[in-house]
Amino acid sequence: MERIMLIGSGGAGKSTLARELGKRLNIQVHHLDALLWKPGWTLTTRDEQREIQRGLCGRDRWIVDGNYGATMDERIRAADTVIFLDMSRTVCLYRILKRRIRYHGRTRPDMQRDCPERLDLEFAKWVWNYPKEKRPGVQAMLDGLGPDKQVFILKNRKAVRAFLDRLPN
Repeated sequence: MERIMLIGSGGAGKSTLARELGKRLNIQVHHLDALLWKPGWTLTTRDEQREIQRGLCGRDRWIVDGNYGATMDERIRAADTVIFLDMSRTVCLYRILKRRIRYHGRTRPDMQRDCPERLDLEFAKWVWNYPKEKRPGVQAMLDGLGPDKQVFILKNRKAVRAFLDRLPN
């Protein structure tokens, strides 16, 4: 586990798990939300996104959390480990609401500066529809990976804890 990508719905716990993995494995963590958004919630262009990810994936060791399906192919090719946090929609919705309350008027540590936490109906719908609209494509992609990739599908907090317990502290 040297080049690790974490994917899953908003609120699944990608950033939290990425930080814990980074500490335990002594690998630098990169949050795509912090890298691909500019201050004031301005998204980088697709070309900029690809360039940023090429730079990350060219390193020997990394942990990257985030989806960004249009550029996921860069990370998939370079990763040796893929962790899919396949949490229930109710857990994810609860967590994005909790996160919104916790960081009201402030920027989360895994976000770009000057991007205060927000929650809109469009994002809540994306999280709610993730199991039906996004999960099948993610599962198909994971099913198509070769034996050179380690794949972990973690479906709940207990599975995440068991996964972490197998790693060095």
